[in-house]
Amino acid sequence: MELLAVLAMAFYLLAAVACVHNLLHPHHKGRQYGLIAALCALFLHGLWLFDAVILVPGQNLSMLNVASLISLIICLLMTVLVSRFNVWLLMPVVYGFAGLLLVTDFLLPGSYSMHLETRPEILLHIGLALISYSLLTIACLLAILLGFLDHRLKKHKLTNLPTMPPLMTIERYLFRLIFAGVVLLTLSISSGLFFLQEMFSPGKAHKAVLSIIAWCLYVTLLWGHHRLGWRGRKVIWATLAGSVLLTLAYFGSRFVSEILLR
Repeated sequence: MELLAVLAMAFYLLAAVACVHNLLHPHHKGRQYGLIAALCALFLHGLWLFDAVILVPGQNLSMLNVASLISLIICLLMTVLVSRFNVWLLMPVVYGFAGLLLVTDFLLPGSYSMHLETRPEILLHIGLALISYSLLTIACLLAILLGFLDHRLKKHKLTNLPTMPPLMTIERYLFRLIFAGVVLLTLSISSGLFFLQEMFSPGKAHKAVLSIIAWCLYVTLLWGHHRLGWRGRKVIWATLAGSVLLTLAYFGSRFVSEILLR
């Protein structure tokens, strides 16, 4: 399985380099080669995670395995949506970060065994949480891109960038992703409240509290945009804050216990 990890890293690197080349040469017709490399990386990454997470006693949901799984979901969604969103500027970052997480997970294997086959309701809760976090992370990336392009526009420096969709279009996609992510986050929190009796137990309550605060922030952002016309920096900073809160909720304590205190 080490060969799968190495090949996946190599294809992620190829995909990132191909995306950079396409950004520097927008009229070049070799864009499909970058997508082929990305698809190969995703396939190999998926096989490696299947072996690391599933083909063990129980399911190994270590922090790095979960982070790598989220990066795989984000890469898959972004690869499918990039042509529609026309946000090629983000793809080298997406592929590069996925490759970096895979390298880290490969070099620092951890163990956090669960037995989800006996508790399908927990599997549902975790699946909803992972997908909602992935969508809201993509929304965070779009918010960063929106802020970057807005800054460049105010400095009259957009002419040096490759063709990008209008800022209004990016903002519309941003709110669609936030809405979809909030719907799934609502279902995830609701399933946790319904199925997890230990959700607010000592050592775990911070995850629920931070997730609920993030949910309130995203809901307020959607309401403010719809009712009060919130746009611009307020939207960008709120989106970033929500992503940080969810990251702390999902990975904060486990980063300390599984990485810093190893």
